Amino acid sequence: MTQNTIIKEGKTLAIVNYFTIFGLLIAVSLNIEKRNPFVFFHARQMIGLIIMVAFSNICEKYVDSIFGTILYFITFAAWVHSLLGAINGKYQLIPYLGPIFQDWFKSLK
Repeated sequence: MTQNTIIKEGKTLAIVNYFTIFGLLIAVSLNIEKRNPFVFFHARQMIGLIIMVAFSNICEKYVDSIFGTILYFITFAAWVHSLLGAINGKYQLIPYLGPIFQDWFKSLK
């Protein structure tokens, strides 16, 4: 299977990943049999984004409201960046944290 075929077949599920945690669960469960690496790449990115949202919410509540809000906007920008990568059929990492998320969740294959 060529790289273009992998991306073409997994593009829809990769996009579904980015619509809440339920989209992530649906995309991963539908991809279990196919094992499309493009879908799993974007699933790992979305898991990282969910962690970023949780961290920004914790910071907003317990550290500083403004700091948490800034982190939330950074997370939103990273979400848009990743979603556009999935729409365009690219393996597009979140700046700075994307490689870390890929390493942390490498068991998701």
